[in-house]
Amino acid sequence: MDSVRTPVGRRGGGLAGVHPADLGAHVLNALIDRVQLDPQRVEDVVFGCLDTVGPQAGDIARTAWLAAGLPEEVPGVTVDRQCGSSQQAVHFAAQAVLSGTADLVIAGGVQNMSMIPIATAMAPPFGDPFSGSEGWRKRYGTQEISQFRGADMIAERWGIGREEMEQFAYNSHQRAIAAIDHGDFDAETVPYGDVTTDECPRRDTSLEKMAGLKPLREGGSITAALASQIADGAAAMLIASAHAVREYGLTPMARIIHMSVRGDDPVMMLTGPIPATRYALEKSGMSLHDMDLIEINEAFAPVVLAWQRETGADLAKVNASGGAIALGHPLGATGVKLMTTLVHALDRTKGRYGLQTMCEGGGQANVTIVERLLQSPCPVSLWGRVLEKVCGFGCYNNQNRKLLARDQA
Repeated sequence: MDSVRTPVGRRGGGLAGVHPADLGAHVLNALIDRVQLDPQRVEDVVFGCLDTVGPQAGDIARTAWLAAGLPEEVPGVTVDRQCGSSQQAVHFAAQAVLSGTADLVIAGGVQNMSMIPIATAMAPPFGDPFSGSEGWRKRYGTQEISQFRGADMIAERWGIGREEMEQFAYNSHQRAIAAIDHGDFDAETVPYGDVTTDECPRRDTSLEKMAGLKPLREGGSITAALASQIADGAAAMLIASAHAVREYGLTPMARIIHMSVRGDDPVMMLTGPIPATRYALEKSGMSLHDMDLIEINEAFAPVVLAWQRETGADLAKVNASGGAIALGHPLGATGVKLMTTLVHALDRTKGRYGLQTMCEGGGQANVTIVERLLQSPCPVSLWGRVLEKVCGFGCYNNQNRKLLARDQA
């Protein structure tokens, strides 16, 4: 129905001292206010979050809802699919709606990486999740399992040189700065106190500065400039059934026409978007040429560049307003943050279809395909009402008829 996010704060920046529950509460209240919905009507709140210890522990979805002063009767649940946690939250919310077991579900995510550093849940006294497992050692040995090694392995396997990666990273900053200066994010962001705009893009960066950085791993090619930035933020979106749209007079921005998730090599870890994109396009009967805009999380530059080599995606459509290298990657919030940017960008540019994917720990990747909906009411035939129940929202088209016929066959 609608989607909002906080500006993304840089590490140690304007959001660093904000309790994660208050970050989540902020976007929840902003979303409820924007859609003018009685919060009592919400049936569940699904949030993504990683490193759920300390202030992020104890089911942050529920805590954030209560911290927002919203009805105690509405439950909440927290999801961890690593970096894709809140994109998975969207999938769970949409699946609840499509199943008919819920009509209104909020999906979102929150992460304060300044307060709870990345991988805190894997640090002493807890230890890593792999080395103590006999089954894991039998299958994968005792080799290093890390995103940094995975990024280096991708760069080597696909022959992606440092100069190419640095040019990609530089372009991400330039696109993000241009988007901020043009006000492209204004409709999707809700300021938090004095933090009114994304803090991460570096206006003073240059290819020369990037070239002077040392690799993060000895013998590797990945530097800090080629990685997503540690960041803080929250995002939330409302998922509604066609019945709820009519019942409460809501105006949908977009609808989900495909959602899936696939797994890949957990050691290389970050290649999941390649098979996941292929799978999603095959299942949906669509192609990347159908997509007006694409968001793929810039965990590291080679993740996107290897994906582009394999899919042939037009980079002009990919992360058109910059990506996580420039804008930051607040882990559990990033999935809904990217989808917020995607649906608002489709609305702003009058595009029709958008695809989102992101690499995730364990070698996984979610893919979501959305379609922008016209803001004016459209006539709905009897067959259209059947399609409403299948697809979730009230507008439909010949492409959806084709997809439905294919699935039924």
